[in-house]
Amino acid sequence: MNSAALESQLKQFGLSEKEIQTYLTILEHGEAKASTIADDTGVSKRYVYSICEKLEERGFVDVDDHVVPTKIRAKPPEDVIGLLAGRLEEIEPALKQRYSETSSRPQRFDVIKSRVTVIKRLREYIESAERELVLAVPEGYLPEVAEELSAAINRGVLVLLLISDVDDPEHVLDDVDGPVGSVVRVWELGMPVLLAADEQLGIASPAEMVSRANSDDRAIAIVQGQIVPIIAGSFLANYWPFAQQHFVVDPVELPQTYRSFRHATLQATLHNQAEATVYARATAQPVDTDEPFTTLQGTVVETRQGMVEPRTNTIPIEHTIIIETDERKVSIGGPDSFLEDYEARKVTLERP
Repeated sequence: MNSAALESQLKQFGLSEKEIQTYLTILEHGEAKASTIADDTGVSKRYVYSICEKLEERGFVDVDDHVVPTKIRAKPPEDVIGLLAGRLEEIEPALKQRYSETSSRPQRFDVIKSRVTVIKRLREYIESAERELVLAVPEGYLPEVAEELSAAINRGVLVLLLISDVDDPEHVLDDVDGPVGSVVRVWELGMPVLLAADEQLGIASPAEMVSRANSDDRAIAIVQGQIVPIIAGSFLANYWPFAQQHFVVDPVELPQTYRSFRHATLQATLHNQAEATVYARATAQPVDTDEPFTTLQGTVVETRQGMVEPRTNTIPIEHTIIIETDERKVSIGGPDSFLEDYEARKVTLERP
């Protein structure tokens, strides 16, 4: 295998170009001082120490700082290969589980002709939600899905619920048992029934499909990761801002880890509004780069969001957590962010 192919293979395990260059230099020497590696790679000795610490954490080298000068020693290749193989075996069950979950949800686009089927599919998709759910439904049909919404809240799902066609906003939840939304808004006007769950499952239906038994209208149900976020975006941009805030969940006890970035943003906002200091730790990578994911951590100093009042975002889809690290302020968004410095896959909120 030539050098370029070897470097390409090592990149598959998350090593940056500098880490690969440093590691291959150490391999060629077997054991070397930081100054020697710095001379060979053309980087500073301090940077060599930083890279070697990361390589040691990954199991590629041993850093012997009990001698002067410090020696960096390459681990035998068979040990490194064994370590990497072991890590792959460790993630195999999780990969199989995710594959099973994905394969059980083939991409689908269904035209629904009956009210009964719309309600059935709403319940099914609400029950399937694992991270976040946005839903707009007429007041008269909230009882049809209230039990499923309460169950979603109880299993930690973020639920943004807009109840439309409301006659008496003050008493809209009087006949509902248990919480049905993390944030609930009400609107006296009618609007389409919209649902988006985990950015994978979606429903769009004229209101008449659930309010009239013999409607000639048609609804659509979608299982498609590229289209469902458009439903969520339309919900947040075209309807949610114009409805009246009716209920907001209390801040949760921390620490909590979130894979829904909007959920993390909501809770960070609620804690900030309660004047509580919150510390955030995010697994993130710089926006629009192929750089590896890293851990960002710091104190939450600001959020930009439109889920609860007062709204602080500049556009409806903006949901941002700004933290102050030891070095600077950093803005973090969710997957596929473009307004922020970093996009995050996982966020942990805790009290300092």
